[in-house]
Amino acid sequence: MAQDTAQQATAAPARALLALILPALVVGVGASLLLLGVSAAAEALQHVLWRNLPDALGVGRYSVLWTMVMLTATGVVVGLVVWKVPGHAGPDPATMGLDAPVLPPAVLPGLLLATALMLAGGPSLGPENPIIAVNVALAFWLGCRLLPRVPGGLWAALAEAATIGALFGTPVAAALLISEALAGRQLKGALWDNVFAPLAAAAAGAVTTTLVAHPTFDLHLPALGRPGWGDLLAVLVIASAAALLGMCAVRAFPYVHGGFARLRHPMLALPAGGFVLGLLGAVGGHLTLFKGLDEVGEIAADPDGWSAGEFATMAVVKLAALLVAASCGFRGGRIFPAVFVGVAFGLCAHALVPGVHPALGVAAGVLGMLLAITRQGWVSLFTAAVLVASPAIIALLCIASLPAWLLVTGRPQMQLRADGTPVR
Repeated sequence: MAQDTAQQATAAPARALLALILPALVVGVGASLLLLGVSAAAEALQHVLWRNLPDALGVGRYSVLWTMVMLTATGVVVGLVVWKVPGHAGPDPATMGLDAPVLPPAVLPGLLLATALMLAGGPSLGPENPIIAVNVALAFWLGCRLLPRVPGGLWAALAEAATIGALFGTPVAAALLISEALAGRQLKGALWDNVFAPLAAAAAGAVTTTLVAHPTFDLHLPALGRPGWGDLLAVLVIASAAALLGMCAVRAFPYVHGGFARLRHPMLALPAGGFVLGLLGAVGGHLTLFKGLDEVGEIAADPDGWSAGEFATMAVVKLAALLVAASCGFRGGRIFPAVFVGVAFGLCAHALVPGVHPALGVAAGVLGMLLAITRQGWVSLFTAAVLVASPAIIALLCIASLPAWLLVTGRPQMQLRADGTPVR
């Protein structure tokens, strides 16, 4: 009798999890396709705005004039969307993180339009936050109507995991985020029972992205050989210094956001932000524009092609552009621009001290910067490691994360509450 009861207790969770596989797969594929669709539309528009149009007008594609015009115009157009489109493109993006609220359906078209325009126009933000928000809302509203017995919170978890899997092209990033989100919660059942369905959604999203778009994060830097004591010292110093640089932007975030908020209207704040971003783009060059993922590959392809001063300029300008874009009202996320800042910072360290291996500098810089900007320890480690694809660096990164984490933990995050106060 006791054995039969134990078998029933074991079988019941298995049946419940089996019932979630199909919804998880549907959410995963749908989340990936939406991300790919928005990204493709933004890339096509970017090609028109930054290549076809300036060529037709006889203006340099990334000249100071065109950079200023395009960034300011992007602020005007996105400001119009935020002002006039129903739903106003969602809440203040400075208050949103990866854990998205369930937005009303009427908000979603404006949010998608504002995101696509931002990605094409050049502000230094990625697609992650708004795409997660849209996928969460769609999964929640459609799921609750088609399968009302499934808890609403599960639809949100599936959509978040699916979008993260699609963004990174692997479910590992989503699994790490889920494990961080579940830390400190009282779970019913085993950990893998709780992550089973979100991980299935993340896997479906990642596979869909891989099959359609073939993404890669590997920067193809030379692999680090057997690490030595000098490598350990370098990774500790670079990761901690990058975290401190990132915390400067985090500290400034509420003040810069407050300055734009005083303009009190999206048709003032967003064009003003676009104008400032145009000035920054003129200083930093075209590599400091856009979300930064393609540009990271360009600077990493030739680690010795720029001086330490040029790498430092790119890192500081990109971080300032991230700060301004996130403060003035552009809809977007902060992970991919922060990756660019970390890569430029790490290559600056390599240029200053040639003995610092470029892969080591890049991984350490990305680790410290992402810890400061995102406050996501596992995702920071994962992203830093996957960029360089060098197993010998992983142990060094784990060690370097400890002092860098001490610098950022308990301090304000790059996210604000509705009243403008920082989230800790």
